[in-house]
Amino acid sequence: MEVIDVYWSFRSPYSYLATPELVQLAEDYDVEVNLRVVLPVALRSKQTLFDASNKKPALYIIRDSIRRAEYLGMPMHFPPKPDPVNQNYETYEVAEDQSLILRLVKLGVEAQRRGKGIAFAKEISHLIYGGTENWNKGDHLASATQAAGLDLADMDIAIEGGDHLQEIERNHESLEAAGHWGVPTMVVRGEPFFGQDRIETLRWRLNKLGLRR
Repeated sequence: MEVIDVYWSFRSPYSYLATPELVQLAEDYDVEVNLRVVLPVALRSKQTLFDASNKKPALYIIRDSIRRAEYLGMPMHFPPKPDPVNQNYETYEVAEDQSLILRLVKLGVEAQRRGKGIAFAKEISHLIYGGTENWNKGDHLASATQAAGLDLADMDIAIEGGDHLQEIERNHESLEAAGHWGVPTMVVRGEPFFGQDRIETLRWRLNKLGLRR
């Protein structure tokens, strides 16, 4: 079976927008679609889009992702409440406490280990960007996790003291080795396809490779 690695971030609006097509990809082809969670670029790279002296890149991403969501018929609420990354929107300074995003990325790794990575990413990202306020409180996360076929309480136990962050570091390294840095990036046979709008191109490649539909 062909393997497609998907490098993906819980903070990326484009990663969120890609999830329905990624789920469909696994249904349409005889492929294994693996979620490779990475930390948001604001936390994993000094070469970040978030620069208080030039806000044009970040502002364009917000504008374009909202437009793209409208084009796809998907809800998009920006900024999410709360933002998975604890960051000042004026100075772009990143806070020391990043407990929320760290929990999410560990859960993402655990979901992939249980064979439900993409399904989990879809359900949780729809909470974050779909307009659910205080998505991190109450039973929102538990319900979304259950919808992905997983149990949140059991997963929280599994990630406590586990090696999930080490796996995320390996994901960072393999994304770089594949020749890219952004998300979502889909990689098949070492060939990267960057961006939510490149999944159709990826489908073309899978057809060229003769994968069974």
